[in-house]
Amino acid sequence: MKMFLIILIGKVIIYASRLLNIGNGGTWPGEIALHFYPKVFSYFAGQINKSLILVAGTNGKTTTSKLIKHILIQSGTDPKKIIHNESGANLVNGLISSFIQNSSLTGKIYCDCAIFEVDEASLSQVLEQLTNFRKKLVVVLLNLFRDQLDRYGEVDTIAGKWSRYLQKLQGDFSVVLNGDDPQIAYLGNSVLGKKYFFGINKPEKFLKTGEHATDSTYCLNCSHKLQYKGIYFSHIGIWFCPNCPAERPTPQISGWRSSLLGLYNEYNTLAAVGVAKILAILDKEIKRSLNNFKPAFGRQEEYNIAGKKIKIFLAKNPAGFNASLRTVLENKPKTILLVLNDRIPDGRDVSWIWDVDFEMIPKSVKVIVSGERVYDMALRIKYKMKPACAGRQSNNPPTGGQMKQLIVCEDLKKAINTGLKSINKSDTLFILPTYSAMLEVRKILGGRKIL
Repeated sequence: MKMFLIILIGKVIIYASRLLNIGNGGTWPGEIALHFYPKVFSYFAGQINKSLILVAGTNGKTTTSKLIKHILIQSGTDPKKIIHNESGANLVNGLISSFIQNSSLTGKIYCDCAIFEVDEASLSQVLEQLTNFRKKLVVVLLNLFRDQLDRYGEVDTIAGKWSRYLQKLQGDFSVVLNGDDPQIAYLGNSVLGKKYFFGINKPEKFLKTGEHATDSTYCLNCSHKLQYKGIYFSHIGIWFCPNCPAERPTPQISGWRSSLLGLYNEYNTLAAVGVAKILAILDKEIKRSLNNFKPAFGRQEEYNIAGKKIKIFLAKNPAGFNASLRTVLENKPKTILLVLNDRIPDGRDVSWIWDVDFEMIPKSVKVIVSGERVYDMALRIKYKMKPACAGRQSNNPPTGGQMKQLIVCEDLKKAINTGLKSINKSDTLFILPTYSAMLEVRKILGGRKIL
């Protein structure tokens, strides 16, 4: 009777949220269930027929989990038998809400596979409830970067929690790890089950100079400074310790590509391929799936407005922002729009923007800034520019002989319109927003709230 009431209340919340267009009901049903039944995640997970897949990391969770689901469906899995938190609600309450959404009123679920992207700080809470899990469990660890320090703390704190709970896992479980991230590779030492490393072997993609946003650059065996044969971005690359035998593990999964742009998406692709191989999906089916994959919301999502193209690249921390910015600049844009918010999903502290290498933006590219912290971003961009080409204007075209690269626009809708007016029909307006700003952009462009 207790479970029936929990499920009923949860389903009513989901229905009302969607009916009133105030969200997707992706968190409150799970929050209520957790309050009355703390082990509710373990209760639902125990009913999965075949496999539970958890995807964790600072960047790439949404894209990787959607890739995994796409590969499964393309290879013949019934989509009705897959549970996935596709709304992006990746705290424990979000995962439970996904179960409630797909359960009967008596709390029964009928699924072969559950695929969950999991918030970095929540992974240890989820693993704690899976120590006696008896079905196939796959844990994907993508990367660790500084992100929302007010919530998470330093990456070492998160990695330490992951390590403690990985050591407790038993049964049929596998862990897929990014070997090019020293912190993630070291976590392989905590895995008693099967482990598979993925990585990129492309010396031509090495950065010529390092980025400011670097984290795990010291050996976790001996604390010596790591050295690199080459860096792809941040602290990700072919690393080794000059003081002990620690080095980047040889990847078992490498060389796969999807339809997505950017080196960081190659890592997401490799992680998804690793899961597919663990689930015994044929290579030809994996390749077909990767070629026709469509990106998740806000991750290289495209819109066409009045014959002009808009492309959104979510950018929520220094490492991710640098990676997205490099990919955007490879497309030789005329205008980019940066949107900075400071809500809970973004992190209240926006000082991280000073670790983003905005200096890579050519002077020929027009930069529009908007969002709730528009003037913080404007100041950061102004400092990246040489005095001769720095300037600020409000929704007006450049005037005079002096080049004006920076446009400040407090109103987001006007900022998007200003960007569209500044490009031709053959061009693309690239928008790089933080998370809550991305939801606002999508709503303006014809979408609706996701959470």
